[in-house]
Amino acid sequence: MMNRRRFLECSAAATALAAGSSTVLYAADPIEPYRTLYKYPELVLRAIGNKQDFDGLTVDDPIVFRSGGQFHMLYIGYDGTGYQTGLATSSDLIKWTRTALIGPRDPNALYTKYNLAISSILRDKNLHGSGEALKVDGQYLAAWNAYPNAGYEEGAAVIGLATSPDLLHWKLTDPILTPQGGAPWEHGGLYRPDLLLDRGIYYLYYNAKTETLPKSEGGGWHEQTGVATSRDLKQWTRSALNPILPNGIRGTSTWASSNSLSHQRPETEDARDSRFASNPYVVKNGHQFAMFYFGFGYQRPGRACEMLALGSDPFHFTKAPEILIDTGAPGSIDETFAHKPSVIYHEGALYHFYCAVSGKYPNETRGIAVARSKPW
Repeated sequence: MMNRRRFLECSAAATALAAGSSTVLYAADPIEPYRTLYKYPELVLRAIGNKQDFDGLTVDDPIVFRSGGQFHMLYIGYDGTGYQTGLATSSDLIKWTRTALIGPRDPNALYTKYNLAISSILRDKNLHGSGEALKVDGQYLAAWNAYPNAGYEEGAAVIGLATSPDLLHWKLTDPILTPQGGAPWEHGGLYRPDLLLDRGIYYLYYNAKTETLPKSEGGGWHEQTGVATSRDLKQWTRSALNPILPNGIRGTSTWASSNSLSHQRPETEDARDSRFASNPYVVKNGHQFAMFYFGFGYQRPGRACEMLALGSDPFHFTKAPEILIDTGAPGSIDETFAHKPSVIYHEGALYHFYCAVSGKYPNETRGIAVARSKPW
């Protein structure tokens, strides 16, 4: 079965921004608060290179927050068997020190036998806020997802919650969302969750994939984004509006010549998120909600990039008509993919962390990169 990374490797402008009810949406340049044009030229966290370490082969999927006067990063390490979760610390958001393996696999567990990605933490999600991790009943709260089979994102993953008194020792709940409990757009498995607390309601954004598509549609799968809500962290309700961030339009030239859609006229351009509209990371800016996410299209060669959607409420988002972070020039740290966002504000600048990939699978380099809103 082809996994997500192989699918990206083997595969090859969003819709215009509409006016919303919030006055922020009517600003002359509504995207300006979210731009991070200045890439740091080096990886800020990379694999150790020793397969015996949990993060020996690749590091991936940064989630950055503040606690105890320091910055922390949840990240995923891959050792050839599956995902496990690490924690790193920093005082300046550039120099990171590995702290511990905090989300190890459990050979005796049903869901985390091979993989465990603690891939979200409840934190201050105001765009210009501190990014401080929040506690519920004296415990830090996180969300995890896990793939049931050995390998890189193999099998249909589930999502659960986790609590910790110290960021180092985590207790997992049973899954709160499963592929089988959702609609067909998520039957193939659930990807990275993203927690947000607003006015007493917990929002859990996540992306999911379809089951494998017919060859006439190009095979592989689609990924789109949805949301579930809860007031007590026990009962979760998927939104009837899901997927709240659907795929963009597929270009007619990307269909196989045997498919009649490839001969449509006029030709349509392939949206950068026509295959994947994935890994949501939602923040608030005043009354506005902003969803950072990554897109991946059918155009070959495929290049994952960081994108943005804006909304006046937590359920309705309109895609911005530009790419926030695109892949870099040949030879750069993100020449192949720039994807999986996490943002935090510090000393007058917005920092946008992402997974940067260079080279080609299986000899790619996959690590953590950052861009910010002002020059270095």
